Order: sequence, then C-alpha cells, then structure tokens
Amino acid sequence: MENTAKSLVRTRVAPSPTGDPHVGTAYMALFNLVFARKHGGQFILRIEDTDRARSTEESEKAILDSLAWLGLQWDEGSDIGGDHGPYRQSERLDIYEEHVQKLLESGGAYRCFCSSERLSALRSEQMANKETPRYDGHCLSLDPEESEERSSKGTPYVVRLNVPTEGECIFHDELRDEIRIAWSQVDHQVLRKSDGFPTYHLANVVDDHLMNITHVIRGEEWINSGPKHILLYEAFGWTPPKFIHLPLLRNPDKSKLSKRKNPTSIFHYRDAGFLPEAVVNYLGMMAYTLPDQREIFSITDMSETFDTSRISLGGPIFDVSKLKWLNGRYLREQLTPNDLLARLGEWKFNDEFLGKILPLALPRLETFSDFGPLASFLFAEKVEVDADSISGKLEPADAARLIKIAEWELEKLREWKGEPIGNVFNGIAEIEELKLKQLMPTFFVAITGSGVSLPLFDAMAILGPDLSRTRLRQALDVLSEVGHGLSKKGLKSLEKEYQAKYGNRID
Repeated sequence: MENTAKSLVRTRVAPSPTGDPHVGTAYMALFNLVFARKHGGQFILRIEDTDRARSTEESEKAILDSLAWLGLQWDEGSDIGGDHGPYRQSERLDIYEEHVQKLLESGGAYRCFCSSERLSALRSEQMANKETPRYDGHCLSLDPEESEERSSKGTPYVVRLNVPTEGECIFHDELRDEIRIAWSQVDHQVLRKSDGFPTYHLANVVDDHLMNITHVIRGEEWINSGPKHILLYEAFGWTPPKFIHLPLLRNPDKSKLSKRKNPTSIFHYRDAGFLPEAVVNYLGMMAYTLPDQREIFSITDMSETFDTSRISLGGPIFDVSKLKWLNGRYLREQLTPNDLLARLGEWKFNDEFLGKILPLALPRLETFSDFGPLASFLFAEKVEVDADSISGKLEPADAARLIKIAEWELEKLREWKGEPIGNVFNGIAEIEELKLKQLMPTFFVAITGSGVSLPLFDAMAILGPDLSRTRLRQALDVLSEVGHGLSKKGLKSLEKEYQAKYGNRID
C-alpha cells in the first residue's frame, strides 16, 4: 500500500552499479546523510540498475563497501531492507509498468514506434541545421486506436513523455530559488525502453514518491531534467519533493571530475592509504563551511551544524594534493602512535595482505632486505617511471595505444584475479599480432616501476583494480608529457578501432 505521509525528512542517494565506486557518489551521499541527520530523518540507499548491459553485482557490492568504509551509513537499502523496498530498480519492474499504463491512459505519455533509422536520420538533420537534437513528436499524432493495434501486434515501441510545446516550466530549488526552463527546450524523454525497462527519469520519480523522499539532493547536472520530473509528478497528481542541486566536483582545470584527469574511485584512496574520515572531511569541505570555519570536522560535526544556506555554489575543485595535505593533518593531529600502528595494520601491514605477497617474493629472496625493493610498489600510490622505460620494446606511440587498450579491457573484468588478468594481456597480444614478450615490458614498468619484479598478473591481483588502472593512466600521462600521448582526435580514432576489434567498452 502506498504511504503518502511525508512529514519525516527522507533523503536518498541512488547510484548506478556500472563501474568503480565514484567519489561523486560519496559526495552526494554525504550531503544527503547529514541533511537527514540534521532533521532527525532517514537516509536511503537505492540501486538504479536499469542499465542491464552495464550493471553488475560486483559493482553494487563495491558501492556498498565503499560507502560503508567512509562511514556513510544508510537507514534503508538493498542490503538491509526497509519498509519501502525493493531497493533495486530491476526488482520493481511491475511497479513501473503499472505507472506507465497510467500515463498512457491519461495522455501523460505516448507510444513511439519510430525506427532507429528514422531517429538517426532526424538527429543528423537537426545537427546539420545546428539544432539541438531532440525527438520531433512524430508519434504523438498517432490515432490511439492505431497505437493500440500496433502494440497488440507486437510492434516494438518505446514510451515517451508528452511535453507541452509552449510556455515554460517553473520550479523552485532550495539553493537557487526559481528556475525557469522553456518547454521547447525539453525533449520527449523515453520513459520505458522497448525491452520493458524504465529509464532513469520514470523510475526516479516513481521511486522517490513511493519511498516518501521529501528532499531530492543531487548534482546540478540534473537541473535540466527538472521539467521532465515536474511534468511526471503533475501527470500522476503527486506533490514534488523539494529540490537541492549541489555544485559538481571539478578537476583542477575546472572540467567535470573524471578518472582521466584524477583518480575518482573511492577504493583508489582506500588502497592508496588515505583515512576514510579525512576523505569524508574533504568531500564536506568541497561545498560546505562550518560556522566556526574549522577545517577538521566529522560527519557528526557536519550534521549538527548543517544549514543549506552555508552551501557554496562555486564549482568545488577536487585537488588530490589538498586531500593529501588534509590526510597528513589527520595522521599527525588525530592519531596517537598506537592508533597509527593499528591503522597501518588494518591497511596493508597485516598477515592477510603480506601472506599474498610472500609466495610471489620467496623465489626471488636471498635476504630479508630483498623484500622491500621487490614489494614496495604494492604499498605506493604511484611509481616513478620515465617515457623510455615505459616504451620498452615498443614505439612510444604504440605503447600509449596499447596501454589505453589494456585499461579498457581491464575495466571489463568481473573477476580480478591473476589468471583472468593474464587472459586480458594474452588476448591483446593475439589481436594485435604481438608476442607477449614484446608487450609485457611496458606493463611491468607501468605497474611496478621496474622491468623486473614479482609475477605481474598475480601482483596486479594483489594491487587491486583501482590502483592498477590508475598506474596505467599515470603511465599515459608520462608519455603525454614528452609528446607521445593520445590526442583527442587520436583517442576518438582509437575508440573506433577498439570497438571494431574488442567490442564495446565500459566507461
């Protein structure tokens, strides 16, 4: 039964399990959590897994584990349940279908039978005319009986949002006041795909309503989607939640935070030896200042003082060097020597982690002192390398190309173990018509900083996917510094080549 009581403040974060757990997810989760705690409310973790091609159980687990590591504890979610579940969109398809039918009956949505060829031609024409690509409403004019007949015959279709053609949508943002967007700028959004799965927009609105979400706190990139969501609330006869659109995290060059320019995986920072409380503290500093201006604060400190009027709308810069500075303060000011020793043990100086390394190192040991040089790369955030060493037996441009291909191929791995990692490199060598011994020196140097080290595939399994892929991106940066990296044009060309040889990549 639908619960319409919304007096209790309820917030949510709704990540998609399609890749590494992103610091942007943690940033949004933090602000949703402290807002709920400030008002004695509840914080919900919902999994938006309607992208069936890219969603994985491994990625969902990584999201849960990473947020738990940061101490961002939710009150309801896919792992602990709650009164408003299920909390995975893939388990709520009947709910979405019910609401799709309501929209079709009310005229809030319509069936679209346009072929991919027509849509592609429409897009090309609009781009040639320097128009913003959007659906032209072709199927909106279909006779309802014809639409029903095509549907009953099994003709594939999507369901689109019926958007007004005149006027503008006006809605309120708690940080930005009144926002006005012309309806002519709003696309007839696909709400349900031809495979029966909802898109984000439909599922998001239905779930937020049925889960009694009172405040939607999300990134500013969703502002332009506001009219679509407002229109859906109106079509269902529901009162929208209050909206708070936070500024997006940025790279130091002001571009949107991306793994190509900055490590973005939460696990990168865990595995590189950052303290979770320092990472959370830094994420809070991105857009919020405590009344007393202190730089060191906890989730509890932030919750007790939280006031949306103290949120800065300036583009927050995620600068790893400043995070390291803050983490250093935590190490020196917040931990006793015994605390530090215990944390080092929790991190990597423990029997479990060392026990993984020793079997690889033992055949190469003659004294205890040999262990440090052999294994040091497993305890480092990055290794110092030069372009000549990275290139190895390859031309520098070929090395850059193959490193990028390896990064994309490794992103597809669901089982991060030595044998599957080895299969990736064997596959690359075969497709590129290279011998493995031609390929591997480049990757030995990129990953370990040395041409001779522990068995690479097993060592990468221990290092972990996040640091391994980060090392590859760092090696590309080194090649770029001497003019052997991939230009934007070169990267686009490589993406086409990669798709032809290796299939679609995971972004």
